[in-house]
Amino acid sequence: MNFEIAITGFVAVYIFMLAAFGGWVIIGNVPAILHTPLMSGSNFVHGIVVVGGIFALLNASSVTEQVVGFCAVLMGAGNVAGGYAVTDRMLAMFQTSGHKPAHATHGIHAAKPAAKKG
Repeated sequence: MNFEIAITGFVAVYIFMLAAFGGWVIIGNVPAILHTPLMSGSNFVHGIVVVGGIFALLNASSVTEQVVGFCAVLMGAGNVAGGYAVTDRMLAMFQTSGHKPAHATHGIHAAKPAAKKG
């Protein structure tokens, strides 16, 4: 018995539309207060896009395929980094005022010295 399955044409479009509708229904039913944590935390899924882009880039045989693979890696990596930055800032909002987060000593969250009055 041969169990080879080829997903082409309308079957692929049907699966894509079903996944898009399912995602829309699921995200649409998430309460507003949970939407930002859900979306920022789920950006790690774009790591799969990075892996797929690297795979496409390594197996590229034409310039067009190389450009598509490079763009996939670039955009996926940007979305991963942005997702973690948003998650970091969101988690910093829930810190108590007396507790300084570990990332507060560098970058954009660094505390600026108070100006001297004189």
